[in-house]
Amino acid sequence: MQKRINSREMFIQDQKHHADDLAKLRSLGQGTLFENDEIPYISSSTFLDNLSLPVHRWFRYSAGFSASWIRRLIQREKDNGRTTILDPFVGSGTVLLESEFCDTKSIGIEAHPFVAKIAQTKLLWREDPIAFRDFAFSILEKAENSREIKKQHSKLIEKCFPQLTLQKLDLLLNAWSIKNDDSPLSELSWLALVSILRECSPVGTAQWQYVLPNKTKKNTADPFQAYRLKIRLMSQDMNIRHQQISHENVEAVVTRDDARYCSSIRDNWADLVVTSPPYANNFDYADATRLEMSFLGDISGWGDLQDVVRKYLVRSCTQHVAKCIGETYTIIEDPLLKPIYSEINKACQLLERERENHGGKKPYHTMIAAYFSDMAKVWKTLRRVTHGSSLICFIVGDSAPYGIHVPIERWFGEIAVSLGFESFRFEKLRDRNVKWKNRKHRIPLHEGILWVHG
Repeated sequence: MQKRINSREMFIQDQKHHADDLAKLRSLGQGTLFENDEIPYISSSTFLDNLSLPVHRWFRYSAGFSASWIRRLIQREKDNGRTTILDPFVGSGTVLLESEFCDTKSIGIEAHPFVAKIAQTKLLWREDPIAFRDFAFSILEKAENSREIKKQHSKLIEKCFPQLTLQKLDLLLNAWSIKNDDSPLSELSWLALVSILRECSPVGTAQWQYVLPNKTKKNTADPFQAYRLKIRLMSQDMNIRHQQISHENVEAVVTRDDARYCSSIRDNWADLVVTSPPYANNFDYADATRLEMSFLGDISGWGDLQDVVRKYLVRSCTQHVAKCIGETYTIIEDPLLKPIYSEINKACQLLERERENHGGKKPYHTMIAAYFSDMAKVWKTLRRVTHGSSLICFIVGDSAPYGIHVPIERWFGEIAVSLGFESFRFEKLRDRNVKWKNRKHRIPLHEGILWVHG
């Protein structure tokens, strides 16, 4: 009992130092709390605003949308009687966290094993923040008092971290491994560690989704100090969340599953679907967390991503389709693609011809075929798990590989209607890629909300 009292006293004392902590976190790319959540509607498709919100900011994921906007959407639809929410591409859990805030039932589906674990761990905010601090600080103390250890790392990790920095990170990981008991407190401590990796690297690991060892950044953190600050931030956020949300509120669930089938969701369950699916030809979602997975030993190199991650994901980039280039026109014979067959067939033929004019010869034609085949399965599944009064909200963006425009949102809408949904409409939010001066094409791209009814 005495230890418990001392821990609470320490927790109170740390709040006095919180301003200094946040100043340090800001220098590492973190933010402060919003005074209110009235953010511009145009920001609904970005994750940047979440870097100032409790729990959301625990891990910076390269794909996502505004939590504040999601909260307003969920509350509006709750008032309209929609109280069961599905996010089939849940990512780091934005929709689920806001569903809990609004006291609505929600399930998130995520196929990426590492990202699913991030979302599951963020939902552990209900744990006692003091108990978490005790556990996490015991890991830090053990790491600080441990002898140097020798550990083999991939070339990527060796490029990304100075030797002393990597040694401290290894000590933290080793201390966590020793104390790991698979408890929620252990999982939260794991998240605190993986979330500081990019802060501690001097190379271009953030704010990019990929790792760029040839680029450098000015501000980097000492691993022990960064871990200490992250523990304080997380425990403070847990305390804030406890004050904001009743423990009687409905708890969200993350399921490691495939959005193409949603095998864990029963028929007609969802009133509201809110998600942002992988964008076609945007980036390799498997590669987005290669730094973290390499450090943890989940993969030994880029080549491992195919078996460990990519095979579970919707095929949205050329890295996913190298082995099925010869199957392109068989893929688009999928009956689910009948509503868009003539258009997608023409687009694939144009992309295949254009491919010969480029040195990289990227198989965009195969990627587009596989992407829509996979996403058509998602729409078929959404028809099964929703009912006649449901509403679907997709944050989507169009694409123009090799300068050949692919109207993503319209093709999605036409597939959805062919499967029995009542109607669709698209609401543009912003122009995309306008800041890149070296774009190989001048096709205007956009991003917005695809609303599908019924």
